[in-house]
Amino acid sequence: MADVSADLSSFSFETGLTEDEKELLYLRARSTGLTFCGCAHAAFLCKLVQSLRCIIKSHTANEDSDLCVGILGMGHLGKQLLFFLLEKSGIKPSHIKISSRRPESALEFTQTGVECFYDNPRLAEWADILFLCCLPSHLPKVCADLHSHLSRRCLVYSFTSGVPVTRLAQLLGHDFVLKPQYDFVACDTADVWLSCTHLTRAWTYPLLLEASCPLTMSSGIYLGLNWVCAVLYSLLNICTSTSLGSSDALSLINRIFKEKWPHAVELIPQSFISASYASSLLSEEPFPWISLADAQVKDTPLLCFLSSNKPMQQCISAAYKSLLETPAKLDSYSLM
Repeated sequence: MADVSADLSSFSFETGLTEDEKELLYLRARSTGLTFCGCAHAAFLCKLVQSLRCIIKSHTANEDSDLCVGILGMGHLGKQLLFFLLEKSGIKPSHIKISSRRPESALEFTQTGVECFYDNPRLAEWADILFLCCLPSHLPKVCADLHSHLSRRCLVYSFTSGVPVTRLAQLLGHDFVLKPQYDFVACDTADVWLSCTHLTRAWTYPLLLEASCPLTMSSGIYLGLNWVCAVLYSLLNICTSTSLGSSDALSLINRIFKEKWPHAVELIPQSFISASYASSLLSEEPFPWISLADAQVKDTPLLCFLSSNKPMQQCISAAYKSLLETPAKLDSYSLM
């Protein structure tokens, strides 16, 4: 049924606001943009990791390539993230599990095959990527639940604000932790996020996809190179966890990006680690394990490499748009 009040200004949200309150309307755009960008960047990470796992499977005859994704918390962000992953990541619903204090709040998702329960340690032991979508006040209890239950290969991705990534790593006793750090800049195009009224349709808008691209964000929200570096180091650690030699690891990671941008500059050992360490690294020897917590707060060889390499930045941006534009290959289901 058509909304008969859609074009009536007297029924709009802004009508009842005072002039002082109207000055705060930009916060609506910022909140919507943060939700969209957070979910889109998480889906991009999942698709990169899944692509790498599939390539590793074909390279090593490893039978286990399906990515297991856990979401801890089913508040607004947890639900929006789940919508996004089901629509855009290509991950099977049966390979997504949720831990929530209110499992009944996820009933609409469990009907699609997603499992929901309240058991944080169980989720930690099962997941390959674990998204923390809990409130900052709940974080100490959550970290206590997860501590000693996280395998080294589990990538923890935290949306919880107010806790630096180094502190989060300490609380978890785990250094494979990625935390996006969003900043805000004044601009004339921030209102673009107000067109993102329905998340499940918003990613079909090229303008929003462009605005959320991690390396070219231009609508008031900024992420930057540190997050991109952490994502690439995550891929490297995944190769290390499977004991792939450094030569094979680089070949497989380069292959992902060359498929999206044929002119990409190839990543080499010195792109990730110091020249002195790289010179002594044998081709059949795995890369050293990289602490993601440290990689996000320190100057790394990869940060220096990406900062001065525009073609590689273009490659990553092309991969981002290509991966999120590709429809998820799942059985049909209805979410909204």
